[in-house]
Amino acid sequence: MLQSTGEICVRTDGPPPSKRRRVAPPSTRRPTAYIDLENRGEEEDENLERLLSALRKKKKIVVIAGAGISVSAGIPDFRSSTGLFATLRGQHKLKASGKHLFDASVYKHDSSTESFHTMVRELAQMTARAKPTPFHHMLASIAAEGRLMRMYSQNIDTLDTQMPPLATNVPLNGKGPWPTTILLHGGLEKMVCTKCGHLEPFNASLFEGPEPPLCEKCKEQDEVRTAFAGKRSHGIGRLRPRIVLYNEYNPDEEAIGNVSKADLRRVPDAVIVVGTSLKIPGVRRIVKEMCQLTRSRRDGITAWINLDPEPQGAEFKDCWDLVVRGKCDDIAELVNLPRWDQQDIGDRESYMVTGDEQKEKRCAAGLGRDRIDVLLERKRARGAEDEESIPSSQEVQPSGGRKSKLLEHGGMPTPSASPRVRSPLRTVQPAGTGKSKQSTLTFASSSSAAEMPAAGSAPPQKPAPKRKPRAPKKEPIKPKNRIDRTFRTTKSSAALPLKDKDPKRPQKQHQPASKADSSNSSSSSALSLPSLRPKNRVGKPAPLTVLPGPPNIATAGAWPTKTGGSASTSTSSPPPKTPTGPPDRAGQSAGTISPGSKPRSMGHLID
Repeated sequence: MLQSTGEICVRTDGPPPSKRRRVAPPSTRRPTAYIDLENRGEEEDENLERLLSALRKKKKIVVIAGAGISVSAGIPDFRSSTGLFATLRGQHKLKASGKHLFDASVYKHDSSTESFHTMVRELAQMTARAKPTPFHHMLASIAAEGRLMRMYSQNIDTLDTQMPPLATNVPLNGKGPWPTTILLHGGLEKMVCTKCGHLEPFNASLFEGPEPPLCEKCKEQDEVRTAFAGKRSHGIGRLRPRIVLYNEYNPDEEAIGNVSKADLRRVPDAVIVVGTSLKIPGVRRIVKEMCQLTRSRRDGITAWINLDPEPQGAEFKDCWDLVVRGKCDDIAELVNLPRWDQQDIGDRESYMVTGDEQKEKRCAAGLGRDRIDVLLERKRARGAEDEESIPSSQEVQPSGGRKSKLLEHGGMPTPSASPRVRSPLRTVQPAGTGKSKQSTLTFASSSSAAEMPAAGSAPPQKPAPKRKPRAPKKEPIKPKNRIDRTFRTTKSSAALPLKDKDPKRPQKQHQPASKADSSNSSSSSALSLPSLRPKNRVGKPAPLTVLPGPPNIATAGAWPTKTGGSASTSTSSPPPKTPTGPPDRAGQSAGTISPGSKPRSMGHLID
């Protein structure tokens, strides 16, 4: 113990040891690369190549687009210096920004409602003249290849949903499968009734003046109700464009939440945010969650494409891998994907031999000579009816002339199927099928032989035996000599005359006492005593009747009987027999009870 204490010693004369500093783990923060499409160098070219490669190869791409992708098509955006919010203020002589024309309060006043209808008509005319941009076609090509997992669009011009690969559902279904394009703010493609919710194609000519147009379906139902049924009117709904205004409930809100949750579970590998300023709180939340989840993947990439800088704030910190300043159409041209509506082979006349008919014929003959025709036989049907019911484009060739016809057409016969490899062991033939190999010998007479079945015929089948009904379960019989009843004792008492409740019950006559019971008394007595000898069965002992004195011989023949519920004396029954044997002891009295036989080793106690 002293040695171990001496080994552990601390020197205090020198300087104290230096503290062990905690080394910070290496930072996993991914840097953000900035790219300017107008002025880019070698390093920016490498980062741009990352973006182009992701758009060409990634399998689960999510695009969140704003109004900036439709500017090149002639549709203005909202928040720029030349956007709708700036131009609508002077056009409609508004006191504040043109944003008020996209608020739900436009239906409170006739003047604001009229300005809103004028703006909607102009937007509908612009979208009718506009055509999809190159960026729209790039998104459609990615969707046609099955690599666009989802596109969240804030636009109401519906330029993207006009292309079949980017089609959507209006209204949006609450459960999957969902369309590729999700319209976050609705679109000018449909108009809806405020009362019955009926959807119709948008008709810009109806929105003139401060009064919204009436719903034709509600008008028809109300006319039937009032004119024919004689009931009161429930009112007629008004039509409005199916777009979501500020301070208004979004009818597709729940479905959009379900779509975003499903996309987050799938974990996209590329998120592209393009043409939006991210001023809407719901869109900001979707972008934040998508970018954080995508950047958690090793091969995930997030990109911001816009002419304006990325949004600042703590929620968008470390959210972007690439920030591209430029036009989205330039990115689409650099990616250079084939358009979704173009065929791969192109025009037939551009690559065929043209200019000489003979060359065309020789080319066609060469194609026919080099072609190999393979004729396949159809399997035979089970019946003739099946052959007639099954249509066939080729007629079944006969086996004899098939080779000659094939040689005429320049084809080769199709090889038949390989033969089955049979097992070397002989298979056992099941009983009851085919003829029996051993003949049956009959030794009966001719009459019995006629009744016997032939050797080759199958033996007669015996009727199946009838199944016996299942017997009900019987409860086990409890034994009489149970443990709880073996040592049960009862106290004898004097028998009293009982009244019979049933007067019609036949009378029971008392039997005379046995010799064993009456031999113990010296004189003739009517004592009925139980036997002390144990019996096999345990039962209730008979009640004892003890008389205070010897019975009278004169009245010994009269025994009490029960008739009609009362005790009466009857002389019909014979008197009890007096014992003829000698008494056991001379000194016994009539009131003493003694057993008929003495148990072993109990005689001296009884004496």
